[in-house]
Amino acid sequence: MKLRLLAVPFLVALIAAATEPTPETRRWWSHVQALANDGLEGRDTGSEGYRKASRYVAAQFDRLGLRPAGDNGFFQSVPMHSVRLSVERSSVELAEKDGVRKLNWLRQITVAANARLPEAIDAPLAFVGNAMYANELDVKGKILVELNAPLVEGAQRVVATAPAGAPGLLGIDSPLGPEPARWPVSYAVAVSLASTPATAVANPTPVLRFNPKFADLLFKGTGHTYKELLDLAAQGKPVPNFPLKSTLRARLRFESADIASDNVLAVLPGSDPVLASQYVAISAHLDGYGIGEPVKGDRIYNGAFDDAAYVATLIDFAERLHESNTKLRRSLLFVVVTGEEKGLLGSKFFTEHPTIFKEGSAKENIVANVNLDQLRPLFPLKLLTVVALDESTLGDTVKQVAESMDIRIQKDPEPARNLLRRSDHWNFMQIGVPAVGFIFGYEKGSPEEAIYRDWYANRYHKPADDLDQPWDPAAAAKFNEFFGRLVQVVANADSRPKWNTR
Repeated sequence: MKLRLLAVPFLVALIAAATEPTPETRRWWSHVQALANDGLEGRDTGSEGYRKASRYVAAQFDRLGLRPAGDNGFFQSVPMHSVRLSVERSSVELAEKDGVRKLNWLRQITVAANARLPEAIDAPLAFVGNAMYANELDVKGKILVELNAPLVEGAQRVVATAPAGAPGLLGIDSPLGPEPARWPVSYAVAVSLASTPATAVANPTPVLRFNPKFADLLFKGTGHTYKELLDLAAQGKPVPNFPLKSTLRARLRFESADIASDNVLAVLPGSDPVLASQYVAISAHLDGYGIGEPVKGDRIYNGAFDDAAYVATLIDFAERLHESNTKLRRSLLFVVVTGEEKGLLGSKFFTEHPTIFKEGSAKENIVANVNLDQLRPLFPLKLLTVVALDESTLGDTVKQVAESMDIRIQKDPEPARNLLRRSDHWNFMQIGVPAVGFIFGYEKGSPEEAIYRDWYANRYHKPADDLDQPWDPAAAAKFNEFFGRLVQVVANADSRPKWNTR
């Protein structure tokens, strides 16, 4: 066991260098480079970098003979509204008996962006553990500090609403679970579809998050430590409630704007006189996190494997079909969406306004969605985790194609991460379209798991998800081949996928 534990960090260190593509991945990687280079500045929703990326994708689709399927050629404009915390114009501090300690936005503390929040917060803090608020603690006029629950099976997060009289909530992020919260936070922003009704609350309760690395600042002078309280919560033991010794003071300034960003939509018509009116939607999101809080001096959140690489897979697949003059019975609908990182907004807008179909008819016309996100080709592809595996007969098709390529298939082993609802396949499922998504799988306790966890800790939604990171070319090529085979089988099948009955 000791040897194995030593081997894992060594393996991670061994691959910690940029990877050169192989002949099988060279063209695909060239599209990744075109979409994830620093010049596109992370492709944030509505940014100029995103517009350049969307024009690149549209030009590739046009070059390959795909038909435009948007409202304006290949483009479908998605109207949105953005609210962003202005870090430069905002301030936050802890006022203590012996002085004032200034805090750093996005590194020690952040706030859920909402233009209706009060401009000033000034209230003492009270710790209320990780359960419902204790009756014996007077919370009137106090900001309530709690331990945010980790992402573990069966964990229940405290609802982010405060009892009457409490002017705010401050949750300390958990460092535990399969996917701990990431700090620094890239930025504090809330983006919604322009059609979404605004919340009518004039002065909503501020909801703040605190970096657990600095949590002991909150417990100074109380006789308690963060580790002590975290250990009690992790063991399921009662966590004490007590007043804290400091007051939180903040000045909040937000910048609001109406923005627009495009989905890129294209069609490869089917060849069957009857089935050509049915569409297999293949999707990936083009947006990234843009420019954000710097990590090791780098402010560009390139999003190479989240999700430029799989927009590149869609382009590469279209290229292969074009070169081989392959005819599919059903039509293919290429759906490259915006605003995924802001709450699956582009796919939601498309499924509500499906361009080439009459309103409300997408369910009848789109027979399946195969979505590409959450994939990281970091080690050999032997096992694929499939979200929504058992929801429809599409899962059976996945298994058949995978078996022919010596790929094992498993259900999501970490449902608490809620990956089913965290990518664009979810919005297709909401309108009744069978869908699947994929994650590179690993055996628990294996070196592959260590590589996967390291990537999520150090690259996911960070500037390090860039073109200089290590990846496995054979794994990327094998997945791209798997994807192509799967789509062709679904497009050529006599019957469309059906939902499984429970």
